Amino acid sequence: DSRVRDALAVYTDDWLHCNSYNTSLPGRGKKSNRKTHDLTSQSCVVQDDAKRRSVSIDETPRGSWASSIFDLKNSSPDALLPTVLEQTAAEDMDHRNTEARQQGRHNDLLGLFPPPDEDEAVERCSLPEVPKEHCGQRIMVKCLSLKFEIEIEPIFGTLALYDIKEKKKISENFYFDLNSDQMKGLLKPHTPHVAISTLARSAIFSITYPSPDIFLVIKLEKVLQQGDISECCEPYMVMKESDSSKHKEKLEKLRLQAEQSCTRLGCFRMPFAWTAIHLLNIVSSVGGLDRSDPDSDSGTRKKKGFERMSIGDDMCNFATFRPATLTVTNFFKQEGDRLSDEDLYKYLADMRRPSSVLRRLRPVTAPDLPHYCLSPELLHVKPYPDLRVRPTKEVLEFPARQVYTPHTTYRNLLYVYPQSLNFSSRQGSVRNIAVKVQFMAGEDPSQALAVIFGKSSCAEFMKEAYSPVIYHNKSPEFYEEMKMKIPANLTDNHHLLFTFYHISCQPKQNTPLETPVGYTWIPLMQHGRLRTGSFSLPVSVEKPPASYSVLTPDVTPIPLWCLPGMKWVDNHKGVFNVEVKAASSVHTQDPHLDKFFTLVYVLEEYSFPFRLKDVIITEANMEGELKASMAALRGAVLDTCVRFLHQLLNKLIQLIVYPPVIAGQIVNLGRAAFEAMALLVNQIHKNLEGNQDQHGRNNLLASYIHYCFRLPTAEPTLPPNGESPGLTMPMQYATLSRATARPSSLHLSRSKSISNSNPDLASTPVSPDEEVQRIMGSKANDRSCNRMSAFLDSVALFSVPPRQIAKKLLHEELALQWVVSTSTVREAALQQAWLFFQLMTKSMAHHLFLTSKLDVPRRQRFPDRFVDDIAALVCAISADIASRYHKDVELVERLNSSLAFFLSDLLSLMDRGFVFNLIRSYYKQVPIALFPIFLHFSIILCHLNYVSLCPQSSAFSSMVQDQGVATMFELSVPFRQQHFLSGLLLSELSLILDPDGEGWVFSICSQAISAVHSLLCSHDADPRYRDPQVRAHMAQLYLPLIPIVMETLHQLYDFSDSGSTISQSVAMAIAGSPLQHAKSSSLSAECSRTLLVCFLWVLKNADAALLERWVSDLSVLQINRLLDLLHLCVSCFEYKGKKTLERINSLTFKKSQDMKARLEEAILGTIGARQEMVRRHRGGNPYGSQENVRWKKNVTHWRTNADRVDKTKAEVEQESVVDGNLATEASLIVLDTLEIIVKTVVASELKESVLGGVLRVLLHSMAGNQSALFLQHCFNTQRALVFKFPEMLFEEDTELCADLCLRLLRHCSSSVGSVRSHASASLYLLMRQNFEIGNNFARVKMQVTMSLSSLVGTSQNFNEEHLRRSLKTILTYAEEDLELRDTPFPEQVQDLVFNLHMILTDTVKMKEHQHDPEMLIDLMYRIAKGYQNSPDLRLTWLQNMAGKHSERGNHAEAAHCLVHSAALVAEYLNMLEDCRYLPIGCVTFQNISSNVLEESAVSDDVLSPEEEGICAGKYFSESGLVGLLEQAAASFNMAGMYEAINEVYKILLPIHEANRDFKKLATVHGKLQDAFNKRMFGTYFRVGFYGCRFGDLDEQEFVYKEPSITKLAEISHRLEEFYSEKFGDEVVEIIKDSNPVDKNKLDPNKAYLQITYVEPYFDTYELKERITYFDKNYNLRTFMYCTPFTLDGRAHGDLHEQYKRKTILTTSHAFPYIKTRINVIHKEEIILVPIEVAIEDMQKKTQELAFATNQDPADSKMLQMVLQGCVGTTVNQGPLEVAQVFLADIPDDPKLFRHHNKLRLCFKDFAKRCEDALRKNKALIGPDQKEYHRELERNYHKLKEALGPLINRKIPQLYRTLPAPTLQTQRNSYSRSSFRKVDC
Repeated sequence: DSRVRDALAVYTDDWLHCNSYNTSLPGRGKKSNRKTHDLTSQSCVVQDDAKRRSVSIDETPRGSWASSIFDLKNSSPDALLPTVLEQTAAEDMDHRNTEARQQGRHNDLLGLFPPPDEDEAVERCSLPEVPKEHCGQRIMVKCLSLKFEIEIEPIFGTLALYDIKEKKKISENFYFDLNSDQMKGLLKPHTPHVAISTLARSAIFSITYPSPDIFLVIKLEKVLQQGDISECCEPYMVMKESDSSKHKEKLEKLRLQAEQSCTRLGCFRMPFAWTAIHLLNIVSSVGGLDRSDPDSDSGTRKKKGFERMSIGDDMCNFATFRPATLTVTNFFKQEGDRLSDEDLYKYLADMRRPSSVLRRLRPVTAPDLPHYCLSPELLHVKPYPDLRVRPTKEVLEFPARQVYTPHTTYRNLLYVYPQSLNFSSRQGSVRNIAVKVQFMAGEDPSQALAVIFGKSSCAEFMKEAYSPVIYHNKSPEFYEEMKMKIPANLTDNHHLLFTFYHISCQPKQNTPLETPVGYTWIPLMQHGRLRTGSFSLPVSVEKPPASYSVLTPDVTPIPLWCLPGMKWVDNHKGVFNVEVKAASSVHTQDPHLDKFFTLVYVLEEYSFPFRLKDVIITEANMEGELKASMAALRGAVLDTCVRFLHQLLNKLIQLIVYPPVIAGQIVNLGRAAFEAMALLVNQIHKNLEGNQDQHGRNNLLASYIHYCFRLPTAEPTLPPNGESPGLTMPMQYATLSRATARPSSLHLSRSKSISNSNPDLASTPVSPDEEVQRIMGSKANDRSCNRMSAFLDSVALFSVPPRQIAKKLLHEELALQWVVSTSTVREAALQQAWLFFQLMTKSMAHHLFLTSKLDVPRRQRFPDRFVDDIAALVCAISADIASRYHKDVELVERLNSSLAFFLSDLLSLMDRGFVFNLIRSYYKQVPIALFPIFLHFSIILCHLNYVSLCPQSSAFSSMVQDQGVATMFELSVPFRQQHFLSGLLLSELSLILDPDGEGWVFSICSQAISAVHSLLCSHDADPRYRDPQVRAHMAQLYLPLIPIVMETLHQLYDFSDSGSTISQSVAMAIAGSPLQHAKSSSLSAECSRTLLVCFLWVLKNADAALLERWVSDLSVLQINRLLDLLHLCVSCFEYKGKKTLERINSLTFKKSQDMKARLEEAILGTIGARQEMVRRHRGGNPYGSQENVRWKKNVTHWRTNADRVDKTKAEVEQESVVDGNLATEASLIVLDTLEIIVKTVVASELKESVLGGVLRVLLHSMAGNQSALFLQHCFNTQRALVFKFPEMLFEEDTELCADLCLRLLRHCSSSVGSVRSHASASLYLLMRQNFEIGNNFARVKMQVTMSLSSLVGTSQNFNEEHLRRSLKTILTYAEEDLELRDTPFPEQVQDLVFNLHMILTDTVKMKEHQHDPEMLIDLMYRIAKGYQNSPDLRLTWLQNMAGKHSERGNHAEAAHCLVHSAALVAEYLNMLEDCRYLPIGCVTFQNISSNVLEESAVSDDVLSPEEEGICAGKYFSESGLVGLLEQAAASFNMAGMYEAINEVYKILLPIHEANRDFKKLATVHGKLQDAFNKRMFGTYFRVGFYGCRFGDLDEQEFVYKEPSITKLAEISHRLEEFYSEKFGDEVVEIIKDSNPVDKNKLDPNKAYLQITYVEPYFDTYELKERITYFDKNYNLRTFMYCTPFTLDGRAHGDLHEQYKRKTILTTSHAFPYIKTRINVIHKEEIILVPIEVAIEDMQKKTQELAFATNQDPADSKMLQMVLQGCVGTTVNQGPLEVAQVFLADIPDDPKLFRHHNKLRLCFKDFAKRCEDALRKNKALIGPDQKEYHRELERNYHKLKEALGPLINRKIPQLYRTLPAPTLQTQRNSYSRSSFRKVDC
């Protein structure tokens, strides 16, 4: 049968896939991965990744110079580079470096770069999906157990899915049998043979349109027995197995009854119970419900969701379904009068409430891909390892709505649904009615075919099926489904026979079990069509007569001649309702399609005349009927057209290729077929808009053309009248030709294996079905992937007839018909141009292959007529594109891309010169205004491997010789003639990137750049182009890209920037400001990055000699632009580090960048909303690009876990390796290019202006995160550059020298040993060359020192240990350098290194002591000292210190820092010029502070201020000096030190006077006038540190200056708290006394602090000059504190035993100074004997009295307080007691005579002062205090009386003349050494 043959061909024919080697790109159509193999992990020096390691105080070298040298000398250096100290010629050095750089390089740069985004590539013509069987979301249901409270009989189950919204059953039935073996045994006589396929307990349901309205309905049946359903259900509702003792007898009786029923009525069933499961509730509640174990007495289901995407758009989705075990505890008994589907839908609507079915869920595991699956036809689905295993059945879906998918498998099934029967008018015993259905091949009972599928536990196929019986019901309703397979050769004799039986439930004598009570039938074929649908049939009481099957029983009036004497129930009314449905890939069930196919088959078999309904088809009317049927195809149902799409298109193509011969005449149907095809595909396109790719190609049609379409290679059978020689059909169709004599009876037998594993059976087929089996067996039903034919290797596959009669070539006919088509047909063809273009190209390729013309010269392949048609067609379509653009953008874009793909395909098939002319004609016709159209056309056209189309002929090279190499780098006429396609694309790229051009839109730019990138990727990935020479030729195609990118420099994204800013124009647009021209000014980061990687690709692969010649022709401006571009490349491809990769996802970054650019376009109005909509609509899926479409819930609802973009650790690791390699390769390409530039400019005059730029790029590449490999090459190049051009660094630009020193020092602290080695070598050579030029290397010394300062101050990941190793390496180089051994150079290097080391250790410590202000200032002071020879840096550090002091309110110290700064500036200004009114250096400042003299520039190593870069700061000028002095004056003012301000202004005034700046002079004098006010100065404390925990501070003593009126407790608390936090509470201890500390008695694990209040101390001669309060608090260097003690160790004792120790401390500098604590450098102790202590006390008292008495204005309270202490009630140790102890007796020791006398005189003075005070008090008091005053006077007189005799007693010896020596020794007790202990 032709229909069957065609249906099978869809499944069995080999596919033909044309591959063109010219047009296939590696990676085209599939996403190419970034290169991940063969990559070495680059060790990259990343600034952020390295953790800074702080050296603890214990590890830090001690601060002394000697210890620093010791530590440095003992450290170990890095490996020395062998070639550093060798003398090598510059050429040899360059050659060696170049060779080293070329080793181990990556051939494919773009393999390291992220591949082009395939989703956005215009040129990507994705492979259509392989045609395959439709499959919705799949749910697997496993039936585990079915148990009721009592088990008395077998129960049978049915599962099916229902959609209550659509009121439709959406799956076929699945039958299961969970009965025990004992129960099954009861039915053994009725089922002698049980097929394994009927034992399935698990089913896979497919749901195309998931919705919340789907229920899984379970129906249960049991064996028919006497009694209605309610009676039969009652035992199950009232009895329990556990109550067996109570109901034992009753249960036995029931079992016996069941056994009898099974024996007698075993093949009949009755409805029993049902339930339903709401699928959505299961899906949504799997996670949330109580998960207890299922009950043991209930039916349990297990579900498993396969993650399959649905094509529906409902909001329900079962893909996220977790496996669950479900317990159903409610079954409802069936109602005998409510069994129809309508009743079921009503019940289900009520059941939607989730509470109606009790559920318990428990997650379980289930296999992902079930084995042992059977298709709905019971064919084995691979894998099917064992035939004996219980299978799982795939349940056929009846989708709720149309599913537009062509048939790709052979399916031919029929479903019969008896619905209702009305025998109410019949008399007699017609109550228990069963309907028997049979599929008859003829009218003889033996012709019933075994094609009915068995249910459960029975044979696989049956000859008859019975409906369940409803007890005592004359009008039963049925719910039965009978599934049958339709035989392949359906004839008019095939029909369905329904026989109605009355079943006798009770055994009665002489009563048969089943009594026939009626018959009816349905003929299955009518006018060549399968009959399906709903039927209301009359029922005949008697058996129908012969030949009944050709008529339908409902035909009226009943032709008596045909059915004589038949009796009908209810007078021939339709009493039996039945529905017949087919699921068939053979029968279309559409009248239009059926008519078309029938006519084609009639024509193929030439079986005229043929009756078609009421029309007799003859040769005369055949043509008209066929054309009419083709025109009528547009009326066919779209769903059916799509399902039979492959057959339909095959037939239309066949009619074009082989026009039929009717009555000897060739009938040309080309036009009609072309029209039918155009309209059909257009209808499919319009109705299935969601199923298109980005080019508007319908996936179903694309899939057909790509895989299934092939030229028909065998003509149809010719007419039998022998007008032309007969041609045989190809072998594969031989068995399928129509059988002439059909057997009257067909016994269909199936082989054992359902999926025939051995198709080559020896037997000849006995029935058409076996032929189907045989063919299908050879194509095992493999669902994993459909077959794909190989590229056609030989013509032997086809039976090519020796002579072809009336054969046309499809491509020629299509071109012709298209050119001549008009109106609607032409419009339809234009809408679907891609389809006809692809048909033509595949037809052309196939034709060339079949006719063996692939090796024929291209010009001879196709006839001129066809070539002309193609030219006319392309010309017409180009005109359409030009004229329609503004009317229908979407159509034009589709048409444009279709034409471009067509022309690119033609380049592989036709003469290329002809195709190039077509392209030229297109460009002439399409105006330049349609730029996007232009661009897309070029991109698609160029995206084939056109290297072979761009010959590298010698002609071009010779032409280049004449016109100069520049022609190769320009889009010149010769270049574009030679390289037509690349010239085309690069011209457009150039035009697009021109910022002044029209229509600059981000999306177009991005597409153009992406196109070039994509092309280069394909070259990189192509194994044919691995050879470097070939690569160089390839690069010639793209040389103009270099100048194009150079011109675009200012538009490229600035990668040194963060890039988060909004461009100016966008900001203005948002603000609503008018814009001159709305145009974005820059490319996005992603576009710029892609463009730059293409630029680097050309530089990498281009011939170096060619590049050299090109660079030599460039101007300085152009070379500098090229250098700027290389600078940008370094920033762009810098390695970001793993952490950044983890933080930023490249996809997110890219999309956000692109979305930002698109948003800018929208704001600026450069792209219309319509274009945006079109672009999104064509993004490749039904819902546009899905980038950020929030409002489509169903899109987001479907997102599965697979879409997550989070990367695994391994992926991040891998990506970081790739990125590291990309960064290295990009930087090496930049380095290669720099070398070429250097080589070129050396010969020219441009050296000076270019070399600086080269070095800047080099330094920039050193500054970023680079791999160790690159840095080694970079240092080599840098050394060569400095070696060749030392004057560039040392005579010209200081900035470069500074920058280079900084970069080298930074790499000297690298953690990678090899990088350190190279950096140290470079730094050493830098010093050496500087020395060789000028015999000292002051400049490098200063720059290195400054660099270290900058580096340590700013770098976070700085490692001092590594830098120390590098310093040692430099020392080692200096020691081993034999040439300079006898010069001062090694010593200078050593000094510099040690100074650097000192600064380094201090700076490192500074970071650690961030929170210890004194230590911090000390370290800053020490660093500033280290920069004594770098005035700029010293000034910087002094200002840093001033800032720190100001922050803490130490204004005096801040002022002194500024004074020191001013002195430093004055010193260097004095060296520069001798200016009368300026200070002559530090000396001028010594009145302000004696400390300033340390700023004198007297060292040998001092740099002259004329040296460039020295004293370059803004302060080294007159105005700078004035500024510093004014700042100092302001700080002194805040400190209240007005006298110091005066000194500052003494320096300032001459400057202002010299400048005649009277305004400033007035201001200065005004400030002086305001200055002198009341103030308080600082308080001083001595602080001693003891314990090794303090490191450098151990055993050090300092004097601390604290704010005025600071108490001892305050400073003590502050220091204790700070150090406790640092070392721990238990560790820090305060020594409470001021006695000398014995370190041996201290705990070595503790830190001790000793804090004592000290006062400024002045010698007697000093006091003469220090008169004012300011004098006594300024320029202080000596301090004193007293410690009382007794000889027996106590601190205090009686007056006669009380000694006192006075300690005098001298500091290294005078207070105030530039820091708040100063080291004690000298210590002196004086011990006072008790009488001396008494003298001091009395002197102090007398002074207090004198002060209180003479105070002005007088203070009576103060006076009375002092008086009270002196003359009040005599207390212990009061004045009287002192006198009594020391003056009562004359001392025995003559040494004390003087002290005795001095004390006596003190008392005299004291008495006089008391008297004066009393007199003063009397004058001050009021009347209320008179009594108090009298009391004071009485006390005074008492005291005076008591003191009288003591005061007046003189020591006679003192008034005797003494011998001279003795006199000398006793003159001044202070100078006696016996009492003085001095510590130096």
